[in-house]
Amino acid sequence: MIFTYTAKDARGKTKTGFVEAASVDQVAEILRSRNLVPTEIKEKKISSLSFLLNRLRGISEGEKTIFTRQLATMVSAGLPLARALEILTLQTRNPRFREVLSSSLRDVQAGTALSSSLEKHEGVFSRVYISLIRAGEASGALDKILLRLAENQEKRREFIGRTRGALIYPAIVVVGMVAVFIMMLTFVIPKLTVMYRDLGADLPLPTKIMIGISDTITGFWWLLLLLVIGAAFGFWRFSRTDYGRIFLARILLRLPIFGSISSQSQLAELARTLGLLISSGVPILTALDISKGAVGNVLYIEAMDKAAILVEKGAPLSAALKNDPLFPPSLGQMVEVGEETGKVDEVLFKISQFFESEVDQAVKNLSTTLEPIIMVLLGIMVGFLILAVILPIYSLTSQL
Repeated sequence: MIFTYTAKDARGKTKTGFVEAASVDQVAEILRSRNLVPTEIKEKKISSLSFLLNRLRGISEGEKTIFTRQLATMVSAGLPLARALEILTLQTRNPRFREVLSSSLRDVQAGTALSSSLEKHEGVFSRVYISLIRAGEASGALDKILLRLAENQEKRREFIGRTRGALIYPAIVVVGMVAVFIMMLTFVIPKLTVMYRDLGADLPLPTKIMIGISDTITGFWWLLLLLVIGAAFGFWRFSRTDYGRIFLARILLRLPIFGSISSQSQLAELARTLGLLISSGVPILTALDISKGAVGNVLYIEAMDKAAILVEKGAPLSAALKNDPLFPPSLGQMVEVGEETGKVDEVLFKISQFFESEVDQAVKNLSTTLEPIIMVLLGIMVGFLILAVILPIYSLTSQL
């Protein structure tokens, strides 16, 4: 439950705010722990619809990045961790995120480590995030770890944003093409079909094809909808199986252009995360286990597990990476240079930057290549529609 309160501080100033707690007594205890004397505590009434929307609303990467950056700045400035969390909780507008921060604040005020309190919300904070916080607490450099973590999140957001941004225009054009085509088949072609049939015209092949497609969509739309839903559900169930995940992962990596983009994206994320963990003092085996959570392709996850087994047996990380064909030879060679110079983390960051630049260039080339292809397809679609509509009219006029 959420309670609003009015209280007095040590100087007699009035403070207002909100607290998430199980009861009024618990709110009073929380306020007293903050050196506040409560004068009024009321339960904040939330409608069932608002409660449901708050639960369904997610927490974006942007919100977590801003939180990490602000927390790092406050801790670096010497502000106590509990006070920093309290300020950020009050500033947070997302009700779902506010609940998470309020829970973490109560844990920290009770003496729990920040990493342990965040671990209760693993659906919000990743294993990488929690492990880095724990490493910062163990080394006494939480402020530096938070700054690195914030910078890493910002780079990741920029990388994903650039990749998505380059594909927005082609996606919008394709969706527009499909929408116009469906509208023509649903609303325009049926009316023309009635007119042509009334006139008894001999229809050309393009018009017959268009009418057949239109009749199928308008007459059996419910069957098509069921087929689409069934196919989507079947694909989802298949993708949840072990065989399905491996099969789809292999197909994705073998796709022309898209496979290369996916592979380099996974390697960039993997190298950045592994470098961040190693630079924060996380043991190499632990870092390998955690960093695999940063990638989504099951083949790379299995490759990291194999690499961890070899490292555990005494092999250097570079040899473990060279042993798997999924990793390019240049990756193992550069890591080997890092091992010789004692700068594995720096080398991994450079590797991540290299793969990110490769992905950026590949996405730009893909976007540039797709635009003329889409225009050609759009021209073919429009031309086919025009032929299907105009040819019967031309045929009728020539018979008169």
